[in-house]
Amino acid sequence: METLQSRRQGVRAFLRGREEDAPWVRPALMALLLLTGVAYIWGLDQSGWSNSFYSAAVQAATKSWKAFFFGSLDANNYITVDKPPASLWVMDLSARIFGLNSWSLLVPEALEGVACVWVLYSTIRRWFSPGAALLAGAVLATTPVAALMFRFNNPDALLVLLLTLSAYALTRSLEAGQTKWLLWASALIGFGFLTKMLAAFLVVPGFVFVYLVFAPVSLRKRLVQILMSAITVVVSAGWWVAIVQLTPAADRPYIGSSQNNSILNLIFGYNGLGRLSGNESGMGGGGSTPKFTHEAIDASTHAFAGGGMSGGFSGSTGLFRLFAADMGGQISWLIPAALILFIVTVWIVRRNWRIDRAFQAALLWISSFVVTGLAFSFGQGIIHTYYTIALAPSVAALVGIGVDVLWRRKSELAARVGLAGATLATAVWSFVLLDRTPTWYPWLRFIVLVVAVVAAVALVIGVKLGRRLFGGAAVAALIAGFAGPLAYTLNTVATPHTGSTPTAGPAVSSMSFGGGSKGRFGSGNEGAYGAGPGANGAGSLPGEAPGSTTSRKNSGGFPGQGNNTPSVALVKLLQKDASHYTWVAATTSAMSSAPYQLATGEPVMALGGFSGSDPAITLAEFKRYVSEGKIHYYIADAMGAGGPGGFSAGDTSSRFAAGSTNSELAGGGMSGGFPGGGTSNGFPGGGMNGEFSGRGVRSGSSDSTRGAAPQEFGGSGSAITNWVKSNFKTVTVSGVTLYDLTQPKSGK
Repeated sequence: METLQSRRQGVRAFLRGREEDAPWVRPALMALLLLTGVAYIWGLDQSGWSNSFYSAAVQAATKSWKAFFFGSLDANNYITVDKPPASLWVMDLSARIFGLNSWSLLVPEALEGVACVWVLYSTIRRWFSPGAALLAGAVLATTPVAALMFRFNNPDALLVLLLTLSAYALTRSLEAGQTKWLLWASALIGFGFLTKMLAAFLVVPGFVFVYLVFAPVSLRKRLVQILMSAITVVVSAGWWVAIVQLTPAADRPYIGSSQNNSILNLIFGYNGLGRLSGNESGMGGGGSTPKFTHEAIDASTHAFAGGGMSGGFSGSTGLFRLFAADMGGQISWLIPAALILFIVTVWIVRRNWRIDRAFQAALLWISSFVVTGLAFSFGQGIIHTYYTIALAPSVAALVGIGVDVLWRRKSELAARVGLAGATLATAVWSFVLLDRTPTWYPWLRFIVLVVAVVAAVALVIGVKLGRRLFGGAAVAALIAGFAGPLAYTLNTVATPHTGSTPTAGPAVSSMSFGGGSKGRFGSGNEGAYGAGPGANGAGSLPGEAPGSTTSRKNSGGFPGQGNNTPSVALVKLLQKDASHYTWVAATTSAMSSAPYQLATGEPVMALGGFSGSDPAITLAEFKRYVSEGKIHYYIADAMGAGGPGGFSAGDTSSRFAAGSTNSELAGGGMSGGFPGGGTSNGFPGGGMNGEFSGRGVRSGSSDSTRGAAPQEFGGSGSAITNWVKSNFKTVTVSGVTLYDLTQPKSGK
């Protein structure tokens, strides 16, 4: 009876919220969370498999607990995905419970977004007013890149939730110097490492600094606590790494995107320091291999059609990268306001900086923003635009905190000028961002600017206007601030997204590779080459198998990872006698294999991992698999068109600016994919044939240990391709050519 009564009291307390809160606070929070949930869940099934690379791994995990643990791409554990499996585990469990479909994959991501808004609200609410917490939550919910990634199946959704939870735990620890909360913060960062490796550690410098300066305990205890925290991070992040590293290579899958089948290589290379330096072996860099960086591309292509790639995937590196065409519309709407509010807040509370919670909180969030923002701004490697979701909680928190502090001091001129300045800066920058899509609601940018100017003037005049008019000015300022990002967010919610590099909002004509530009590589908006026709385009993907059908709109990302669906006849062929084989088929890359695996429900071997560049197999080992009857078909016309951005053979010359050819890229060309390429008469999805393919296995090697043979630029993909073509009969189904590895040519 007492237990039931206590539960009822707990429910009432949850619904009521804090005793000191006004009656409207809890309903407002519930409305915010409900609207966020509806927005993030609405129409998720239209995005199909989203990033089919990770969806294929979830499919594998529903059939194999070993694949679940390692994050394998297929149920028979040939190779892993390119990230640790924590984000997959959430989707894996959902798919095991509810079955594998769009909803079971994407609803958990959406719920992570709702939870993130709630956690940020709770964090800000501990030290600030309900209005500040609600404002911070609303800013996060309506950040375009947040709406994008909380409706997508990349690892970033879970990473951001974990890091926001860590900030909450750190806030609790700062209140009384409690060790347990600091250890919770550290454990959450460690689990974030198991989501996206070193990306989780970008918050660590700021967290450590703030705790050392402000924790209300002795310096000696603070140092001991930080040491304990470091151990906690290592343990919480390292247990899985240790198991993988200590498991014999023969008893686990190859570590995808590593160049030596080592999880340590993945941590410190492709998913670590390589993102900053550009030495990302998993995408073709490393060793003596030409690096897949903007320098190599610029030097050899004279820039892509319509613009260069001097910034690699997300615009040119530099201090203002976050504001450029690629990243600007994703995250930067309220960055000027956040910075202005931070500066004015710190100035106002500077005399009491040791004890004022606003100073501590502002420093906590600005440190996270600065370290992460600089990493994204100056990273020479692969920095996709959607990575900027990591900045969204910091921006939202700074806006909520700043507005709360300045509003409470609105009688002071400095506070009113700060609010007005933030309003004007937001409106001017919104005008610039909206002007980058001049045909998309062209009137909106002018309304935002006019409303903001009126609101700013009224805010400076202040209480002389009267309480009602002054409050109206504040509402007008909020409308001006939210109009632009909210419009982009609604566009994002209404648009299905598939592929490996989705982007939020409408297409921006000046975006570079991977950004969703109009008529160039990117999100597929309005016919971008990267992912199909978009909302208004028509036709098929470059290199798309004739026998496939697609369902995509504004799909976003590299081809080969959208909703490419093999024909019914082709699926039936692959499923026939599937139980007799370890893999029903093999193809060059995960971008090629994933659609077949998802359609058939059977394991498909991705020889070179994500982009086809991993030295995961030798020709000798492939021959042994074939002789043992483990692989049924070798798919020639791979649906994924090779590595990211892949093109069909012989079709690249028309994709470049005048004067460039398909042999100009470092590594010899783009005839079969990007990276990866293929021979001129080989697979459209070439992926492992050498061009930008990374360090492959020497084609003549007899070494049977995967990834251990001497290596040279070129890879074993071309050798496997040529051997298969020379020795096995073909069958063509719905325009797709397959080699039957159980049917050697006569006389062979």
